[in-house]
Amino acid sequence: MSHGKIIELTPSSELTVLQAQLGGWDNLNHLLICNSTKNALLIDPFSGDFWSEIVKERDLNSITIGLTHSHWDHTKGVEEFLKINPNTEIYVHKLEYERGWKGPDTHHWTHPPHTFVNLNIGNLIFEIHCTPGHTPGHITFIGHGVVVSGDCLFLGRCGRTDLYGGDMYSMWESQMHLHIQLKNLPKDWIVLPGHQYSMSDGNNPTFITIDFLLENNPAIKKQSFEEFSKLEFLEFDDSLAEKAKRERARKEEI
Repeated sequence: MSHGKIIELTPSSELTVLQAQLGGWDNLNHLLICNSTKNALLIDPFSGDFWSEIVKERDLNSITIGLTHSHWDHTKGVEEFLKINPNTEIYVHKLEYERGWKGPDTHHWTHPPHTFVNLNIGNLIFEIHCTPGHTPGHITFIGHGVVVSGDCLFLGRCGRTDLYGGDMYSMWESQMHLHIQLKNLPKDWIVLPGHQYSMSDGNNPTFITIDFLLENNPAIKKQSFEEFSKLEFLEFDDSLAEKAKRERARKEEI
């Protein structure tokens, strides 16, 4: 997918999904449109200008922003979008404040990890699952043929747990929670991750079916924490990990 190119998906008769890869981190952004009301949920906007143009072109009505988590590459476009669309409502889980999120936002989810509440967008109802591990208040959206998993669950693995606010055990619990949820959903529903990362077979899709993911993703299979903790993609020796260590040390001194 070239940067900014829109892929249009119709996972159910009531929902249209616009997916775009934006930025240098292979971020995948998603706009979930209620076909009957033209209200929409914009998840993790990287560019406020880009999505404002799409909203205008599609002649959409009310737009709500939902954040899977508060890392900069998933929130970069929020302020820009808000300047152009000042009446936008912005949802984030309150636990993201533990890692330093200061907004902007208008609504806070407060439900405990590994539970969910509902969010209405037009005539659509999405389950808002709290799935920590990558960050304290990470969210996964489920409904109407899609699972929008942010950085909790990629197509071939899960998100890293060594950044500030991350926790490996919580990530394992979130994977086991999602394993149960996805096993009970129709197998042809699609999973939409927060980044386009290559899978172990070399393929590089931007979405796959639940059935394929459950068969091929080593992070979400039913397993003990000991088995899960040995997965090689949970921690990395890089500049982001070093920054996280400094941030933890600074927080402990306060």
